[in-house]
Amino acid sequence: MPRFAANISLMFTELPFLDRFAAAAKAGFKAVEFLFPYDFPAAEIATRLKDNGLSQVLFNGPPGDWSQGERGQAALPGRQAEFKEGFRKALDYAAALECPRIHVMSGLAPAGVPHDAMTATLAANLAWAAELAAPAGVKPVIEPINHRDIPGFFLNTTDQAAAIIQAIGAEKVGMQFDLYHCQITEGDIVKRVEKHLPLIAHMQVADNPGRNEPGTGEVNWPFVFDRIDALGFRGWIGCEYRPAGETVAGLGWFSPYKG
Repeated sequence: MPRFAANISLMFTELPFLDRFAAAAKAGFKAVEFLFPYDFPAAEIATRLKDNGLSQVLFNGPPGDWSQGERGQAALPGRQAEFKEGFRKALDYAAALECPRIHVMSGLAPAGVPHDAMTATLAANLAWAAELAAPAGVKPVIEPINHRDIPGFFLNTTDQAAAIIQAIGAEKVGMQFDLYHCQITEGDIVKRVEKHLPLIAHMQVADNPGRNEPGTGEVNWPFVFDRIDALGFRGWIGCEYRPAGETVAGLGWFSPYKG
């Protein structure tokens, strides 16, 4: 059966962030993910996880200046030192939270920077991060993101991500396969899961259009989830969606998967 993790940066926003752990557990989730932990002490988050019997399964590395529109530095030539400093910080949090995955954000493509130079920078940074993270049992992951939600994001397609991962080694780096982004950019999501399954370390889900909960848009989610399960994917699927209304009221789709 698919295993779903609540993304508490987008879900349960009726509550302050640190109170969302208890709300997720009460709703039946066994795991959580979120965007960033850095505004809170790692020990405080670890306590919330332990008190509520939750596993932390994913968070993002520092993105740069988020308020100024930055969305990562991993593919940006000249930003390597900043990336490495941020990843070390992320790895400290991952150790404290016993989190096995860190999303390495590629960043926005600057005007005039060759695509090949950005690919090479991303691959070098990922290889470095993977070597640093491996002793802690942490795998960096990269995520293709659609241009509608984040215009200019460097990493867009599953094939693009797959080529980078295969060059480094799937045992070292994984794909964060967000079905919402894939549906917008490429479509044919089940076939793309089948194609890239050996590289996928984490999945995420939201319906399209709207980025709301499964069942609010165009995708036949029971079929998709059944197929993912039949393929043997045993990782976590993060619920990175914005509830159309109150979070718990929109969890009817989740009922068959509680366990």
